[in-house]
Amino acid sequence: MLEKFRHKISNLPRFWKRAILVTFDFSALLFVIWVAYSLRLNTRFVPTGTQLGLMLLAPAIAIPVFFRFGLYRAVIRHLPERAVWNIFQAMTLATLLWVAVVFLTALSGRIGAPRSIPLLYWAMGIVVISGSRFAAKRFLHRPEPGEQKRPRVLIYGAGAAGRQLASAMQVHGARKIVGFIDDDKNLQGHDVSGIHVYSRDKIAELIQEKGVGEIILSMPSISPSRRQAIYPHLAKHDVTIRTLPSITDLAAGKYLINQIREIDIDDLLGRSSVPANPELISSMIEGRVVMVTGAGGSIGSELTRLIARAKPKKLVLFEANEFALYQIDRQLRAAERLDFAPVLGSVCNADLVERTIRKYKVDAIFHAAAHKHVTLVESNIIEGASNNIFGTKTIAEAALNNGVGHFVLISTDKAVHPTSAMGASKRWAELIIRDYGLRAENNKTGQLFCAVRFGNVLGSNGSVVPLFREQIAKGGPVTVTDENMTRYFMSIHEAAELIIQAGALSKGGDIFLLEMGEPVRILDLAKNMVRLAGMELKTKDNPDGDIEISIIGMRPGEKVHEELFYEPGLATKTRQAKILRAKRSELNNRHIETGLTELTKAIARGNEQEVRKLLFEIAVAH
Repeated sequence: MLEKFRHKISNLPRFWKRAILVTFDFSALLFVIWVAYSLRLNTRFVPTGTQLGLMLLAPAIAIPVFFRFGLYRAVIRHLPERAVWNIFQAMTLATLLWVAVVFLTALSGRIGAPRSIPLLYWAMGIVVISGSRFAAKRFLHRPEPGEQKRPRVLIYGAGAAGRQLASAMQVHGARKIVGFIDDDKNLQGHDVSGIHVYSRDKIAELIQEKGVGEIILSMPSISPSRRQAIYPHLAKHDVTIRTLPSITDLAAGKYLINQIREIDIDDLLGRSSVPANPELISSMIEGRVVMVTGAGGSIGSELTRLIARAKPKKLVLFEANEFALYQIDRQLRAAERLDFAPVLGSVCNADLVERTIRKYKVDAIFHAAAHKHVTLVESNIIEGASNNIFGTKTIAEAALNNGVGHFVLISTDKAVHPTSAMGASKRWAELIIRDYGLRAENNKTGQLFCAVRFGNVLGSNGSVVPLFREQIAKGGPVTVTDENMTRYFMSIHEAAELIIQAGALSKGGDIFLLEMGEPVRILDLAKNMVRLAGMELKTKDNPDGDIEISIIGMRPGEKVHEELFYEPGLATKTRQAKILRAKRSELNNRHIETGLTELTKAIARGNEQEVRKLLFEIAVAH
């Protein structure tokens, strides 16, 4: 019966709903003012004719004011809590207007009203009008089909972003908000936008009692370090953790306030990114023929995507792996309308490199082609040296001879005080590029050669992150080589943006260093990734956990800590806050040329020990 009545009221035409509200408000306010008189006179009040006229004037004045303040435009079922403020304002104005009429009546010599009556009328009127609205809202609320099955969520952060998110989610109705979590003790225990605020200590209890399956971190403006500190507390609960994008992404229009995303590894690193300088990227790419070697690799493919969006005249994709070249060529053609030229071949093929640069009249080269896996290069030192050193020399020489304006080598932090063959080969590559930069400077060709050095890239081929993901997916164990090992990390997208900008900042022969933030302890990263996957660590104290972390010992060529600088105090800042320029040291060209000649002979003889010895002689000496 009650449901029928509710349904009937809900389906009334808008005109009749408004008429019911007006009638109720008039009657209620008339009753309120009678009660005010009765309370003031301490008796059951019986008005005179003049007093009855004044009493009837009170609701008669209030109704037009209520119309003016929009109290009859709101849909009761979706009435927001802030409507109380509108009612407060409307009731205050209506009372003041009625007081003015009472005052004028008294001046005319008729009986007015005691001074306390308007105050009682105002206070009780606010309570009755707002209370009736929200009582009607509660009565008319009908659970949507499947409401009981809606996911229960907690919103971490009861600030402005949290309130906007809650409002958007309530309108959308896909999730049911159980409450806010906030660290501000002044908010805890109170309601914000009609939603109760709890402390972080209540999360486990709410998950169990309310069936919470998701926590959304809604604090887009907090610092990366603060965000990083919060995640471990959330990750230990068996729920999905999502987050609002950062405030910079929201301001840039990449997301809307109600668009949440999964927490990723970038969030766990606590890095603060600096927006790319579009002028630097444009000056390096727009209207030019750009070639990327290793275009199908992790860094190379991200470079090509960024370059394709920066409007080059032509993009040359140079790649030795047929399938990787096919994939990136297909992806780019589907995403961008641009002139692409896929070239299949090795950077060690001097004829192909020369022919490609001449054919397409290349203006800028990003050299990302390299063997980067430390352990594999240790086991295949001749191939590693041939590709990383002589491949770099081949393409740099072809670039110099054919007037290529910019040449950018992608290097690595493992080139600093190298302990691995891969690191030593990349240090050789840096020295070769510096040598060619000096040659261009001496010959006054205007060509600019530089190298960009940075640490690990999340998700790149050979990176520890995809390995950890794979191991977690298989149920573990997650293997860490040393419990004290640290590494610098950066997202592929940020690295690619900075590489392009570094090329635009080059003055010739530079080695640029990307500011990587604080190094990350690999063991901590592994633990956070396990928690992020919604699993518990299996330890001596928690034998029933899901994933175990195993320390397997360092492999050949690995360091406990990587370095980005040879002389940290001498690196200088550039226009881009995340790009530093290393001090230009003296370079002995003859020493490099002699070393290359000897290395060529050692590779021809297939003598791995001699190749290793030569690699480190030159790399460590410079």
